[in-house]
Amino acid sequence: MLIRINELADNSRRNFLGRSSGLLLSGAAVAMLAGHSRLALAAGGDLAADVGILNVALGLEHEAIAAYQAGAESGLLQKPVLDTAVLFQSHHKGHRDALAATIEKLGGKPVAAQSNGDYATALGAAGLKSQADVLVLAARLEMGAANAYIGVIPSFTSHDLAKVAARLAADETMHWALLANVLGRPVPSAALSFGA
Repeated sequence: MLIRINELADNSRRNFLGRSSGLLLSGAAVAMLAGHSRLALAAGGDLAADVGILNVALGLEHEAIAAYQAGAESGLLQKPVLDTAVLFQSHHKGHRDALAATIEKLGGKPVAAQSNGDYATALGAAGLKSQADVLVLAARLEMGAANAYIGVIPSFTSHDLAKVAARLAADETMHWALLANVLGRPVPSAALSFGA
């Protein structure tokens, strides 16, 4: 069952990258995301395309929040791991809130979350039988999210704008690294392991 869960997690991230290729966030969207309205006005860009890309990212954050909820409610996580999962979920809620606020500032409508049950079904949560299963799923989602955010960074000529996207990727990478460590996975042996 883990193969199916992992494939589903990877597919949503690949779809984000596929849908966003050629539709990169404008400087205005990233500036708004960072809370720099003045910079956003100067940056300009295709706001409708930005709203679409931001909504895809928002959908991925909804998925991550629901995945951590499914893990928390599974009864499979030991207390210290459960506490960390809830912390990571709070990070994703912060990402969600920042993305939704930016979409609204750009005149768009944030995509609504599906029910937790729908996400649990899509992710194959019923097949989670151990704490390790939950952690493997979370690590795959985090790796996919890191790669998705890294994928949009090259579109920015401004270092300030690229920094905002990098901060989101950094959170996802931190989550992945901690989860991989708990799972006993080795540190990646190759350089440039993320964003490929």
